[in-house]
Amino acid sequence: GSDRNQKERNSASFKKGEVIFKEGDLGTEMFVIQKGKVEVRKRIGSEEKILSVLEKGDFFGEMAILEGMPRSATAVAIEDTECIVINETTFDNMIKNNVEIAVRMLRKLSKNLRQTTELLNQIAGKTYQIPRSEILKEEVPSPHILRSFDWPDIKFYIKEEGITLVGRKDPVTEIYPDIDLSNLDPQKSVSRRHAKFFVEEDELFIQEEIGTHNGTFINGVKLEKGRKYEVKSGDKVQFGLVSMVYEKES
Repeated sequence: GSDRNQKERNSASFKKGEVIFKEGDLGTEMFVIQKGKVEVRKRIGSEEKILSVLEKGDFFGEMAILEGMPRSATAVAIEDTECIVINETTFDNMIKNNVEIAVRMLRKLSKNLRQTTELLNQIAGKTYQIPRSEILKEEVPSPHILRSFDWPDIKFYIKEEGITLVGRKDPVTEIYPDIDLSNLDPQKSVSRRHAKFFVEEDELFIQEEIGTHNGTFINGVKLEKGRKYEVKSGDKVQFGLVSMVYEKES
């Protein structure tokens, strides 16, 4: 009955400074942060390095469920923190009910795989250059401008070539969007990878990404996933709760 579900979908609270799990521990649970912040640290040689700082909506410890492996890093609450605890029983449910976390898990695994492949190439003597875009997002001025509706002096450029990703930087998957709306989105309503812009024959198009959960709107009309929509100069484009205006400089 519902009682058992309550029990399975446990939540746990951790005080500031409390260790949630240690590198090398055996574990069968993963955690999704509801409130607070968690630091993930790994011992490298004699020192502990901070791998990432996670916040509300982020997850960690999923390898224990996916592979039954010992913890590959240490997790510490750096603020008073509340987490949903997911074990093998509740994992299926979570994947069914939370597309965004499922998609982010896949992205994280795929990024790890890519990094491993790059490392193996380096070891095999093929030197590999990290794409510049991954090190530094350089703003290249372009005639396509996305401006904050509420703070018009805040603006971002949409690239004329390739894809411009809009979202919030994601410490879990280490994906950093070209247009990072974190500072305009205290409610965290924008998905980590929310939508992408691209220019075709001088016209601007937008398409929502998979796993986006709070919607994307042009002039108040909600976009359907997987379809591309043309955006015209002066259009109001809304990502979750964040409203922007597209301007094309002639």
